[in-house]
Amino acid sequence: MTEMHSSFVASAQRVIAIETKAIQAMQARLDSAFEKACDILFNCKGKVVVSGMGKSGHVGHKIAATLASTGTPSFFMHPGEANHGDLGMLSENDVLLAISNSGETVELINLLPVLKRLNVPVIAMTNSKTSTLGRYADVVLDISVAEEACSLGLAPTSSTTVTLVLGDALAIALLDARGFTSDDFALSHPGGSLGRKLLLKVSDIMLTGPELPIVKTTATVSDALLEISRKGLGMTAIVDDHQVMQGIFTDGDLRRILDAKVDIHATCVAQIMTRGGKTIGEEELAVEALNLMEMYKISALMVVDDNHIPIGAFNMHMLLKAGVL
Repeated sequence: MTEMHSSFVASAQRVIAIETKAIQAMQARLDSAFEKACDILFNCKGKVVVSGMGKSGHVGHKIAATLASTGTPSFFMHPGEANHGDLGMLSENDVLLAISNSGETVELINLLPVLKRLNVPVIAMTNSKTSTLGRYADVVLDISVAEEACSLGLAPTSSTTVTLVLGDALAIALLDARGFTSDDFALSHPGGSLGRKLLLKVSDIMLTGPELPIVKTTATVSDALLEISRKGLGMTAIVDDHQVMQGIFTDGDLRRILDAKVDIHATCVAQIMTRGGKTIGEEELAVEALNLMEMYKISALMVVDDNHIPIGAFNMHMLLKAGVL
């Protein structure tokens, strides 16, 4: 490693060490103010409106997004735009989460008289309880730091990290208090891969009806191979006269019997099928099906009902197409 590259690493380590200490210091001073802030947010009948200028605004955007995705309705309001009409987004049922390191951000301070008239609770994230914002707020959450990680002591670094972590702490404390579940989370993320994994069920992707690969226990191996070829899933279910699944026959089974020189035209598939076979229910999550397939190193699954009658089938390619992989 060159001397220059070594200095890069040393600088990064110093930054991380300073910001880690800042987070630990913030954690140690969490007190009843945090509990009060959570109570106000938990009991909010409207929305949590997050506001801040500059770097505080960037952090505020993320905090608002995290709150919204974890069960606390929230949005970001730019304080500059709020002074020119956007304050109309705020209602008397809302709560304002105002972020200002100094507590003297002019654009936020200018909003205070209107907030007082609306009787909107204010939670301030600032480093000064005695600042204008700190004195006005119903609750002050301390985001002060011993030093910024910037070697010049100018760029907001440690302070923005502490603010972001404190915002996450608020969001997750509220998530836990609400009993917010993975299903709730998925409902607010329907378009992403996470939503697909949490929402998509086996019934949403499986083939049904005439597309199902099924043969009777009396069928020959040749009949089973034709069914596998027609349905294109690389396997077929073997059922009895009552349509109850008795086993499964796959491409892998075929390779094994060919090595054993089995007569595929004269041999009954029930003699060489894999008895039982791995199956899954239609209400199971598609991601659970994926886990099952990976665990047993299989590429397709039959879906059965409570009576073990095949009602669907799918393979790994279909999971990939559905975005589960």
